[in-house]
Amino acid sequence: MKVPAGVEDGMRIRLTGQGEVGPGGGPAGDLYVEIHERPHDVFTRDGEDLHCRVTLPMTSAALGTTLNLTTLDGDEDLDIKPGTQSGSKLTLRAHGAPRLRGTGRGNLVVHVEVATPTRLDAEQEKLLRELAALRGEDQADSHREAQGGLFSRVRDAFNGR
Repeated sequence: MKVPAGVEDGMRIRLTGQGEVGPGGGPAGDLYVEIHERPHDVFTRDGEDLHCRVTLPMTSAALGTTLNLTTLDGDEDLDIKPGTQSGSKLTLRAHGAPRLRGTGRGNLVVHVEVATPTRLDAEQEKLLRELAALRGEDQADSHREAQGGLFSRVRDAFNGR
């Protein structure tokens, strides 16, 4: 049996004349095969689009990098732009699943997670503190809350600030 490209979990394929012989030796009926997809280690499917996750060190996300990503078609280089944030989605067009009874393919959506280091040695901590000081991020900014959104200003007005 040949399964057409693009079938999804739960779809049924009818094989005409492949079923049981009919009553009294009549013609064979149809056989229905229900498709069940096995989960993939890397990709999840949403219709014809595929999704995957990549985790980047915060330095790579801040500075930008080229990531070698394994797709269904082989390895692809994915450019990560400087300043990429955790939760960003990058799309590789036409790298998803084939369209059933159609032409073309869906997309591959890459979900980026930025990993913040949990352990720093003394030198790394010193360098990170220097960077924070250069960027003016070395202290929490208490006046940002006062400049916040509408609800912050309304709350402050009621509190007499």
